[in-house]
Parts: sequence; C-alpha cells; structure tokens
Amino acid sequence: MNKNTKINALLLFVVAALAVLPLALGLGDHKEEPFAGADAQAETAITEIDPGYEPWFSPLYEPPSGEIESALFALQAALGAGVLAYYFGLRRGRRQGELRAKAPQDGGGTPDRAGESSARGA
Repeated sequence: MNKNTKINALLLFVVAALAVLPLALGLGDHKEEPFAGADAQAETAITEIDPGYEPWFSPLYEPPSGEIESALFALQAALGAGVLAYYFGLRRGRRQGELRAKAPQDGGGTPDRAGESSARGA
C-alpha cells in the first residue's frame, strides 16, 4: 500500500467511527429526539428562555412530514455533491489536457523511465 492509500483508508475509518460511535455508545438515549437538528434545538432553547417568543417569518414551504423533509435535505446534499464532483472533475480533466498538450509530440505518448516515448498515453 502506498502512502495515499493508507491516508485514504485512515480517513474512511475516522468518518465511519464518527457515524457509528454515537449510536453504539447510546449518546442521546435520554432525549426524546436524540439526534434532532440544530434548528429544532435552537427553537426549544428559545421557547424555554422566552415562552412568548414569536418567529419573525415562516418557511416558504413546510413539508407534510419529517420523512419528506429528510428526503428533500438528502436530495439537496446529493445535488450539491454532484455539482462539486463535476467541477473538480472538470478542473482535473482540463489540467490533464493541458499537460498532454505540452508533452512532446514525437511518439504521441509520455516518456517512460528509460526516457523513451511509449504509445500508452497518460
């Protein structure tokens, strides 16, 4: 395994541990909604401090259930990840294209270790 593979495996393990450990350790078992979002927690805290508080505005669209709200949030996250992946892939492709264009045009390939050109490409 090379260095990058080890680092990627370690990062994957850390992300998996961050997702699984709170569930395995039972964190939040004493709460009614153990993993509520920050908005719900803020609303609860504000209501405890000032029971007469009225919000300044209401949402433009209120989903009929929590499951639909979660699905819309997941869709939003997936679309954002897709846009970012497309952007970074496009940048990498352009960079590789520029490198190929600057490469010597004698054999149509990249030079191998012996300094000779191979026809495999990059």
